[in-house]
Amino acid sequence: MTDMATLSTHRTDLIGPGRLILVVGPSGAGKDTLIGLVQAGCAGDSNVVFPQRVVTREASAHENNDAVSQTQFGQMLAHGDFAFQWEAHGLRYGLLNSLVDDIRAGHVVVVNVSRTIIEFARRLYANVTVVLVTAPEEVLAERLTARARPSDGRLDDRLRRAVVTAAPDIVIQNIGPAEDHAAELLKAVQGV
Repeated sequence: MTDMATLSTHRTDLIGPGRLILVVGPSGAGKDTLIGLVQAGCAGDSNVVFPQRVVTREASAHENNDAVSQTQFGQMLAHGDFAFQWEAHGLRYGLLNSLVDDIRAGHVVVVNVSRTIIEFARRLYANVTVVLVTAPEEVLAERLTARARPSDGRLDDRLRRAVVTAAPDIVIQNIGPAEDHAAELLKAVQGV
């Protein structure tokens, strides 16, 4: 299946003044782990928001999402509930419009998204920072195998997925202690 991203097109001005932090990277890179650590570190800061994704897959220990059926997702899309949405690996993902309200309120919004939405987001939001979290292929393979989530599909398909996209603003090589790399992501969130 080809990955696809779409965005709501009813907005004509750049959305701000808050910041949108797009955390992207291959499956198994540890994006959700780093986001979880940063979220715990920002627990007392109401200015930093971590919206939950809507996904057509059960939530798991590796991904905190709001699980919906394909039908429910389609209904939500038809109602215009998503700020943006995409498809990857036979699943549908979306982020609710409430993130737009958070950005307009001046908050920092941190989200794990597909690399396919970067250009769309940069065209709609005034202040976007793209953080690529990655690791060598053998590390990705090891992590995906340990995760053993059937809905992930074939390991080879995940590892070979190539996404052509704009260059990220920050690259985190997530090898070694996750806490060290969460500190790098926290700097991006803090705008340091």
